[in-house]
Amino acid sequence: MTRSARRRPPAHHPSAAGPRQWIGLAVLALPTLLLAMDVTVLYLAVPRLAAGLRPSGTELLWITDVYGFMIAGFLVAMGTLGDRIGRRRLLMVGAGAFAVASVAAAYAPSAGALIIARALLGIAGATLMPSTLALISNMFRDPRQRGTAIGVWAACLSGGVALGPVVGGALLESFWWGSVFLIAVPVMGVLMVAAPFLLPEYRDPAAGRVDVISVVLSIAAMLPIVYGIKWIAHGSGVLSGLAIVLLGVAAGAVFCRRQHRIEDPLVDLRLFRHRIFSAALIVLFLGLTVTAGTYLFVTRWLQAVEGLPPLAAGLWLVPCAAAMIVTSMAAPALARRMPEGYVIGASLGISAAGFLLLALLDRPAGLPYLVAGIVIVYIGQGPLMALGTDLVVGSAPPEKAGSASAISETSTELGLAFGVATLGSIGTLAYRQAGPVPESAGIPPDLADGARDTIEGATIAAAQLPPQPAADLLDTAQRAFTDALNAVAGIGAAVTLALAVLAVIALRRPRSAGPSAAGDSAPAPVESVH
Repeated sequence: MTRSARRRPPAHHPSAAGPRQWIGLAVLALPTLLLAMDVTVLYLAVPRLAAGLRPSGTELLWITDVYGFMIAGFLVAMGTLGDRIGRRRLLMVGAGAFAVASVAAAYAPSAGALIIARALLGIAGATLMPSTLALISNMFRDPRQRGTAIGVWAACLSGGVALGPVVGGALLESFWWGSVFLIAVPVMGVLMVAAPFLLPEYRDPAAGRVDVISVVLSIAAMLPIVYGIKWIAHGSGVLSGLAIVLLGVAAGAVFCRRQHRIEDPLVDLRLFRHRIFSAALIVLFLGLTVTAGTYLFVTRWLQAVEGLPPLAAGLWLVPCAAAMIVTSMAAPALARRMPEGYVIGASLGISAAGFLLLALLDRPAGLPYLVAGIVIVYIGQGPLMALGTDLVVGSAPPEKAGSASAISETSTELGLAFGVATLGSIGTLAYRQAGPVPESAGIPPDLADGARDTIEGATIAAAQLPPQPAADLLDTAQRAFTDALNAVAGIGAAVTLALAVLAVIALRRPRSAGPSAAGDSAPAPVESVH
């Protein structure tokens, strides 16, 4: 075949999207941005939430991370459900449920009620994310337009995670902590009104059934593992915590066996035999794990140690969001000039340097040092977000591209939530071991218990003490929390550096495959995602 023949366009050209499709993309971008923001929007609300609901350290971690775990647990199942009942219909049902759960979370009277509301938000969110991506693929048939639209979707997803604390800080400047949930209500209202006019309906007549047992097993595997980690970190007993973890591992083993046996598995485990597929998922999952866990402690440090109000703390985090968006957009161009594995490896090396700066942070270094460290972390994370999904989907056989996409989305959400859970627990344990309450402080037992549990508890206790004991308590607690941030960031540096080496070694596609950067080739059709 001659060179010109290979470049000859096909006889049929897909029609270009018009104004209606681009307006529809804007409508779909809103819930995508909101879903990503909801993972981190609570970070700056933690001190006020702690003062209002008085949660324990374990409850506080559940409040922040149960949302992401429920999204990850139900994402693939909801994708299959959308194939059967219609993507637009599922999107609208999920939008209504998300709005109702947001109101319930905003006015939750207790920590337990807020945990339940956040879990319902996660389940509702799982109906929205696969539906938005599938509908974008339906609306934009032209490969380059579809690449641009998918790029906007990915930018909303990654940018929303970084912008969550910024928006939360702005709201907390004038309103109570529940306001961070109420922003979802008008967004979902716009979606429900505009969807019937701007978004097409789609259902797959050949879609497989939803295996309810597999859904239950996936949740039964994930939640005990996380709860066991929290149990150990809370000091409730190592052996009992390990027993809880083992229950989750056993459920995971049963889940894997079932996926091999049933006709329509939730996860096609044969995909994991592909080296690049498995390696890309590991890098994506662990990279987001350490970033999300460290980001949680950075946002709390800004308020609890630096003493910034929520809005000021949020504004100091704007450079993080900007760095991630810029490097995400630049990554595809770099991938045209060198292998994706090298781009990801180099970017993770930059991230590791940022984590190392945070691991060496001390209180005298102050705010500029902290912001420089977290910005460098996010500079390196942008290419990981931009190229990670392409490597996962591109390394799978064409007929498995839909399943690979669903697994990639699940890995992203699970990594964010797992980071908050695991590194949050490790940081909490480091804070307690650092001795946040001076032995000679003479603090009443009930206040001392709260101060030993969280930095927010120490702030609440200090407000009820005479000036000198309050100052001593805050000084000790802030030093302990800085030590906790150092420990979490040190883990992030070690993990990220190891991932950089793994990326360079394992994420190498055959040269004939070439990079499939966003916008250069059409993403796999999403009609089959389940």
